[in-house]
Amino acid sequence: MAKLTKRTVDATDKAAHDVFVWDDELAGFGLRVKPSGAKSFIIQYRNANGRSRRLTVGRYGVLTVEEGRRQAKIALADVVKGADPAETRRLERGAITIETLCREYLAKAEKGLIMKRGGVAKRPTTLYADKGRIERHIIPLLGRRTVKDLTTADVKRFMEGVISGKTKADVKTKEHGRAIVTGGKGAAARTMGLFGAILAYAVEEGYRTDNPARGIRRPKDETREWRLDDAGYRALGKRLAAAEEEGTNWQPILIAQALALTGCRLGEIEGLKKTEIDAVNSALRLGSTKTGKSIRPIGSSALAILKDACARSKSEYVFPALTTGKRHYGGSLKAIAKIVGTSVPGLTAHGLRHSFGSTANDLGFSLPTIKGLMGDTGGSMTERYIHLIDSALVAAADRIARHIESAMTGKKTEKVVQLRTA
Repeated sequence: MAKLTKRTVDATDKAAHDVFVWDDELAGFGLRVKPSGAKSFIIQYRNANGRSRRLTVGRYGVLTVEEGRRQAKIALADVVKGADPAETRRLERGAITIETLCREYLAKAEKGLIMKRGGVAKRPTTLYADKGRIERHIIPLLGRRTVKDLTTADVKRFMEGVISGKTKADVKTKEHGRAIVTGGKGAAARTMGLFGAILAYAVEEGYRTDNPARGIRRPKDETREWRLDDAGYRALGKRLAAAEEEGTNWQPILIAQALALTGCRLGEIEGLKKTEIDAVNSALRLGSTKTGKSIRPIGSSALAILKDACARSKSEYVFPALTTGKRHYGGSLKAIAKIVGTSVPGLTAHGLRHSFGSTANDLGFSLPTIKGLMGDTGGSMTERYIHLIDSALVAAADRIARHIESAMTGKKTEKVVQLRTA
């Protein structure tokens, strides 16, 4: 130990690890030299609970040695009075703004450090939607508010503002792109879900001790649940058959059929790899989905569509891009909409997924079975579920797919699935 002076501080060199020099005149006051060479004045003390704490007083160069000593004396005097300067500093971090908090949350989410249910990192498509809701709703209405001062009443008023359309805007997204922001109940419900997660992150990071979004009743998302009945499936089947006869690219035609017969999400079918098709067990073994790894039983008619697609190219993808086999096809939405035209109004990939689930319900299958077929239970849960009753799930998938195929083609299919023994 030695008395800290300017000469002592200047003479202390950096090392491969932190270097500490303690002052022999003021107990608990010292100098820390980082491996980078940065030098800071610190204090070391025990709080009222006997816990050892360390606090940086300030950087050398910004503070002189005597200014650092003076600041250290003030902080150590507070410790004698029962205060905890390090804890006070931590709580003061809550003075960051909502905008800063949101950007910190996004930065960590992009690095895979923000986990969803089941411990799965957010997918790029989810992050894109999150960024839009932050930039177009949260920051415009609450960006300048401090995290520590935000109240439940503030959050409730924010939700009401989104519902009433306070964030309406026409936003230019790229050179020839735009986003029409309208607000409303649906936007408010989804944005509140994200904002609640961001505030939960603030609690985890110590910016505040409670989540002011908890307990606020969100509006019901009134997104219309569109579905196809048998007549709608028939109209879709006719348009796909006509497109095939007209020489339309095969990718969107078979993708539309695969979506209808499996209930999978658009990204799961567009990005499907040939190695993810388990023809022996009539299943898809998806490596990456919205809920992580997932196993999806599929019917024989769906498997036939995928085998047909596999035979059309040497790409690793079932549905390769038009110009190269190194990428998967990515223009399904526009291509299918062009094929269908006005014959099936309102057709979307999610609509086909919802229609598959609704058809399964119409045929009398239970909710756990439907969830197992559609991967809504999460990757690990789906995997455990199929290993327990895989034959029953495959039979269910086959019956649903055969019903939809019959509706699309107008022909009855009388295929029988042989159940495997355990």
